[in-house]
Amino acid sequence: MSQKLMIVMGGLSPDEQSRVREAAAGWDVRFGKVKELDSQLFREAEVVVGWSPAIETDGLLPDSKLRWVQAWSAGVDKLPLAKLEAKGVMLTDASGVHPPQVSETALAMMLGFTRHIHTAVRNQEKRLWNPKGNFGEIHHKTIGIIGAGEIGSELARLARAFGMKTLGVRRSGRPADGFDHMYSMSGLHDVLAASDFVVNILPLTAETTGLFNASAFAQMKPSAFFVNIGRGPSVVTDDLVQALRDGVIAGAGLDVTEPEPLPENHPLWEMDNVILTPHTAGQTDRYSERVTALFLRNLAAYIQDGRPDKNLVDYRANY
Repeated sequence: MSQKLMIVMGGLSPDEQSRVREAAAGWDVRFGKVKELDSQLFREAEVVVGWSPAIETDGLLPDSKLRWVQAWSAGVDKLPLAKLEAKGVMLTDASGVHPPQVSETALAMMLGFTRHIHTAVRNQEKRLWNPKGNFGEIHHKTIGIIGAGEIGSELARLARAFGMKTLGVRRSGRPADGFDHMYSMSGLHDVLAASDFVVNILPLTAETTGLFNASAFAQMKPSAFFVNIGRGPSVVTDDLVQALRDGVIAGAGLDVTEPEPLPENHPLWEMDNVILTPHTAGQTDRYSERVTALFLRNLAAYIQDGRPDKNLVDYRANY
């Protein structure tokens, strides 16, 4: 009987590759970058780590052998979910590898605004020494975390270290560690109104697309800051720009935008009350290490039971 084929993308280190080979004893394991791999390999692969267009063109053919895809990212909204489901392919995401770096990005933006670090950096480029400003603190302020999953829980834990009051919103409304109060989506209005910082970490679904619009920003305090480390399309960008211009909210920290990347002439680039990062909140020098550990756990379950046991995507919910 021929060996089962596994394709692993993502630039694993030699040590990480060795660990995968050891865990997949008896398998034909192929490592490589997307452009290095023959697309026809995806017709024979049973397991794929990462994503390549060849998964859709070759891996989902009627006679292909694909059974499981381990995504390299937490967000899977841009993948052909309906086609994967129709083929009966199990999809697992990389949820759980992002809490440290993404929560640190949100915290950095919050601190940047209150301590005017963004203003100081702009003044540094102009060689301008200007100590003026309305400096604040995040200590004892209220943070509203919209999307209280693993990243949200880590951010809540860090916020508590600053003495912040932590409010959370999640679909179930169930309590979670690190939060003083938890709400279901029906309580979003109350959280927006009470928070000094609103941090969006929601996945992109039909329910969350355009959730942060003119009405939502109008519910926030004029002194509040909006931070988006979730998904760009969850925000109506024109409404956000208008809210920033009119002083409806004090500022916005954006790691994701809609569209992405922003056009060169987009007004967000030049707004003094905006901090932009180019969708890098999830990046870290430990990313490959964490995804490999997650995959190895899932691989052990898959080999034993024919099914990964962590982060299996619910195609009905799109995450």
